Amino acid sequence: MLEKITDKITEDEAALYDRQIRLWGLDAQRRLRAARVLLIGVGGLGAEVAKNIVLSGIKSLTLLDHQVVTKEAFTSQFLIPRSELGKNRAESSLGRVQLLNPMVEISADPTDVADKEDAFFTDFDVVCATCCEKQQLQRLNEICHKSDILFFAGDVFGFYGAMFSDLNTHEYAVEVKQNSAEKAIDATSAASTAPPAAKKQKTEPAEMKTVKKTTKFTRFSSALNINWREEAYVKRLKRMPKTFFIYRVLLEFRSVHRRDPSVEHVQTDKEELKQISSRLLPQIGVEPTIIQEDFYDYCFAELCCVCAVVGGVLAQEIIKAVSQKDAPHRNFFFYDGVSGDGMVDCLA
Repeated sequence: MLEKITDKITEDEAALYDRQIRLWGLDAQRRLRAARVLLIGVGGLGAEVAKNIVLSGIKSLTLLDHQVVTKEAFTSQFLIPRSELGKNRAESSLGRVQLLNPMVEISADPTDVADKEDAFFTDFDVVCATCCEKQQLQRLNEICHKSDILFFAGDVFGFYGAMFSDLNTHEYAVEVKQNSAEKAIDATSAASTAPPAAKKQKTEPAEMKTVKKTTKFTRFSSALNINWREEAYVKRLKRMPKTFFIYRVLLEFRSVHRRDPSVEHVQTDKEELKQISSRLLPQIGVEPTIIQEDFYDYCFAELCCVCAVVGGVLAQEIIKAVSQKDAPHRNFFFYDGVSGDGMVDCLA
C-alpha cells in the first residue's frame, strides 16, 4: 500500500522537513507523507507517540479513545489542558496535536475501539494500540495482519513499559560497508571512463552501499502465549527480560478488571496482582519467583519519564516501518524503569 506513492512533496513541506529529508531521503519522506495512522488510546504514552509521529510529517492521524480525562492523566498527558477534566481524552488532545504540525490532518473519535467493525481499521496504513485489553490487541493484530497493515502495541504501567510490532513481511533498506571485491569491480568499471585521479589520500572513508532486506514478523498472540516449559524456551529464561512476565500479569489484571492498577485502590490492587502472578505464571510454565516480589510497588499510573522512553522508541519504530529505512525492532521492546534497562527481544 505504501509502495505506490505518487503525491509530490510541496515546497512548504520540503522547507519544513528539510533536515529529515537530508537524513533519510526524499522517498522515505514521501512514504511518511502518504501514511494514515490510527492511534488508539491517548494517555501519557499515546501523547508521546502522537507528538513524535505528527512532527515527522505523516499524512493523517486519527485519535481514537472513549475514556475521559482524570486528574491522574495530568501527570503524563501533556496534550490536554487542565480545563478539560472529565471530558473525552481524544477530543481534548486534538487542539494541541494540531498545533504541532498544521500540515498533518488530525481528527478525534470519542467512541470505543471494541465497538468498531473490522472494516474500520482497513482505512489506515498503521494501527498503534495503547491502553487496550489483551483480547482486543489480539483481535486488532489479526485484522492488521490479514490486511497487510502495520501493527504496533504499547503500554506503560508505572516504571514498566513494553511495545510490540507486527509488520507482516517487511522490506527495508539499510546502508552497509562495501566489501573489497565489490570495490574492485566498481573501480575496474570506472577506470576506463574516469580522468586521472588526484594523489590518493593515505586514509579513505568507508564506502557504503544501500541494500534491501526482508524480515518476517509473528502475531501478538503467538509471541505472548509461549509455553515456557518447551525446551527451546527453557534455555532462554535466564536472558529473558523479566519485564515480559510483569507485562503478562498487568495485561491479565486489565482484562479481568477492565482498568489498570489504580492509585485509588493501591492495597486491594496489590493483593490482586499477587494473586494473578501466583495463578498465571505457573500456567505459562514459569515460577512466580521469576519476577521480583515487590514489582507491584512500581506499576501504578503512567510515569511521564517512562512514557517518554517507550513512546520515543514506539514512534521511531513507526517512522522506520513507514519510511522503510533501517532494520526494525523484532518484535518486543521492554523497559524497566526501576533498573533503567531496555531490551529488544524476538519471541515465537
